[in-house]
Amino acid sequence: MRIGLMSLAHTHAMSYASALGSTPGVEVVASDPFHAERPDGEVGGASFAADLGVGYREGYDELLAEVDAVIVCSENVRHREDVERAAAAGVHVLCEKPLATSAADAAAMASACREAGVVLMVAFPVRYSPEAIALATSVEAGALGDIVSFTGTNNGKLPAARSWFADPALAGGGALTDHVVHLADIMDLLRGGALPESVYAVEGRALHPGTAVETEGMVSLRYPDGVIATIDCSWSRPDGYPVWGGLTLLTVGSSGTMSIAPFEQRVDGFSSARGEQLWMPFGENADARMIAAFLGAITGGDAAYPDGATGIRTSAVVEAAYASVRSGQPVMPRLS
Repeated sequence: MRIGLMSLAHTHAMSYASALGSTPGVEVVASDPFHAERPDGEVGGASFAADLGVGYREGYDELLAEVDAVIVCSENVRHREDVERAAAAGVHVLCEKPLATSAADAAAMASACREAGVVLMVAFPVRYSPEAIALATSVEAGALGDIVSFTGTNNGKLPAARSWFADPALAGGGALTDHVVHLADIMDLLRGGALPESVYAVEGRALHPGTAVETEGMVSLRYPDGVIATIDCSWSRPDGYPVWGGLTLLTVGSSGTMSIAPFEQRVDGFSSARGEQLWMPFGENADARMIAAFLGAITGGDAAYPDGATGIRTSAVVEAAYASVRSGQPVMPRLS
């Protein structure tokens, strides 16, 4: 089986290349046609593909002509074009989050894949962490009683290694775009796909003055049955932090609570030689589990999880958050 990486723009492309490369029977090739547009010092193109140990094709047409599936790792605003191009070529798709920068674009992408008869899956690896699976199993079994609220955080460093994350023309937004969707996805899972009835959001740019997009934000959700949720989506980790950040979620029920922190499985230390904190993670690799699930969906007929419909709903939540920032009022998410 041959799997393609459409673009190497997203930092997650490195993890996906590693997971694919360690899978027996899988060959990996990449195409990164816009790498020359990146600022000096940002890796990409054939040289970066070689560093990752994967093959390289100069253009998407060449890539799509020889692969069974692709992982779209391009800048957010290019997702729709890339996914529709892959669907037109009859190629299955795993698309980096967010699926799109608007619910309408996400719906068009899902429709294109459905009409082409190809799989569309969204890259939400946190769903595949043991902690999230345990939480979902507990909620489904009624161990927490009736769900009352969620309190989530998804904090990280400003993604300085890739400048496009802070370029509204390529990212579609800043911290709200980058970090709301992972928690929106887990809440979507726990709520059985229910869409919030209102979204209220505030944002700021105090953490990294001069940045063209918001660097911090807080989003409040209310569901039709009265369940409430908050998401802190800020790029609040300092530049010297050992990793990009982390995600937490506290779920409160009528008869119990459960808190998860999927990225906290680690051994801490300090290196005098390097003069910095050490952060050594252990445990299962959620990216690898997600990649395995995608391969199962395109070869064994397993359901794509999460699918395009999930991508539409999570995109709608982010879109509503931006509408709320502009209006100063709660906004109802819309799916198209």
